Amino acid sequence: MNITSYFWLIPLGFIIGTFGTLIGAGGGFVLVPILLLLYPQEDPEIITSISLAVVFFNALSGSVAYMRMRRIDFKSGLLFSITTIPGAILGAISTTAIPRRAFDLILGTLLIAIAMLLIIRPNATPRRKTSTAASHFSRHLIETDGTEHRFSYNPLLAVGVSFLVGYFSSLLGIGGGIIHVPFLSQVLNFPVHVATATSHFTLAIMALAGTLVHVVMGTFHHGVRRMIFLAVGVLAGAQLGAWLSNRVHGKWIIRGLAIALGFVGVHVIMLVW
Repeated sequence: MNITSYFWLIPLGFIIGTFGTLIGAGGGFVLVPILLLLYPQEDPEIITSISLAVVFFNALSGSVAYMRMRRIDFKSGLLFSITTIPGAILGAISTTAIPRRAFDLILGTLLIAIAMLLIIRPNATPRRKTSTAASHFSRHLIETDGTEHRFSYNPLLAVGVSFLVGYFSSLLGIGGGIIHVPFLSQVLNFPVHVATATSHFTLAIMALAGTLVHVVMGTFHHGVRRMIFLAVGVLAGAQLGAWLSNRVHGKWIIRGLAIALGFVGVHVIMLVW
């Protein structure tokens, strides 16, 4: 295929990078269904290898922007990463064992389930509690603009869920932010903007681990050209998404995420039939 035929992937990557960074999801949950539609005969492991690599570049670019804003909780992000990496490796290996129809059905069902959860629990800014329990981590962040955040969470619960996030995100190539951001904000008490930034940082590490597994397994080289053009777009789009996050209220981030998940989930399941 002529290399010029890939140039349209750059604006697609820009849109995915912008929206993915805005909601802290990496954009893989949008990219995978699009790739499934564009390449209906492609094996799931090739689709996920392309998506994970693009998610890595998106998350890396977005993390740099969020780091400048001082929104990333690095201590928590590193803790989450420690457990997402083995999950990501196992998920990347498992992808080769899933038939295409089953892959579409699992992905679509997961997206719809998460969308419904967010619609049922739409409150993106639950009341903050600072636990005095010795087993909880207390966190204190001050953003560049002076915004202060104090919150606490159960690290054992965070570690367990992070492993599952790493596994399913790598298995399906969706990045993991669509699971991690709602969990951090709704269950672990993270402020939404801190949740999106910290999730993005964790996502960069996890996606890199999953991509390296695909490289070692030899599946990644089939999608290198498509990945490069998409990556060019997401690197720029991620910067815009981080900038927009300062101008979008947390509840609208969650609502936008829920709508996108439900729409994409239904469309993916329709592919099975």
